Amino acid sequence: MNWFVDSRKLRMPKPEEALPGRHTSMPVPERHAVLGASLRPPYPAGTEIAEFGLGCFWGAEKLFWQTPGVVSTAVGYAGGFSPNPTYEEVCTGRTGHIETVRVVFDPKVVSYGELLKLFWEEHDPTQGMRQGGDQGTQYRSAILTHGEAQQREAEASRAVFQERLTAAGKGTIATEIVPAPDFYFAEGYHQQYLEKNPNGYCPNHATGVTLPVDFFKSEGAARRAADAAKAIEQAR
Repeated sequence: MNWFVDSRKLRMPKPEEALPGRHTSMPVPERHAVLGASLRPPYPAGTEIAEFGLGCFWGAEKLFWQTPGVVSTAVGYAGGFSPNPTYEEVCTGRTGHIETVRVVFDPKVVSYGELLKLFWEEHDPTQGMRQGGDQGTQYRSAILTHGEAQQREAEASRAVFQERLTAAGKGTIATEIVPAPDFYFAEGYHQQYLEKNPNGYCPNHATGVTLPVDFFKSEGAARRAADAAKAIEQAR
């Protein structure tokens, strides 16, 4: 943790400023160290993918692999410009990537809405390019959606959670909600890091504000979700 950060790490690089990355993907273990499932696709039939950025991906991944209905998890980088970056490259702020958790889940056991509830409640989405002392573009809050249904539900959850944050005297959500870009697996030693290093770094930046599990039924959320769906349709 370092409170004194190069200010260049707190802004998104322009594409021409980004590091070149590489064509080859990072080698990762074949199987999840806790769940035993495959880290790479193809994933079991009937499962879906969700992806989130909520600060340091070590603790975030553990949060999701402990959730019933989650079949597999992996950590990686997404949302930037450099293909297949190394962790050291991401830390320079010159890739634009977010530390991202991929969650493979069985929607018959755990809903996408329940995963969104975990996402909002387990970090502070108002902090911009940081989570606590972890500062830089890689720590920004993000929901990377797979399909229009996830996009609408994510937008609805943000609307309701903002209302609850405001009521609690908290700030404005800075979370990006965008269609999932390419996901680049992080190095093998990052995968299930806290299983391999039980005393590893795992900060908690939760606001203490909660999201009702039936948030999508909120009238205001439904209206904003409809607006989001309209915007998606117009962008086609």
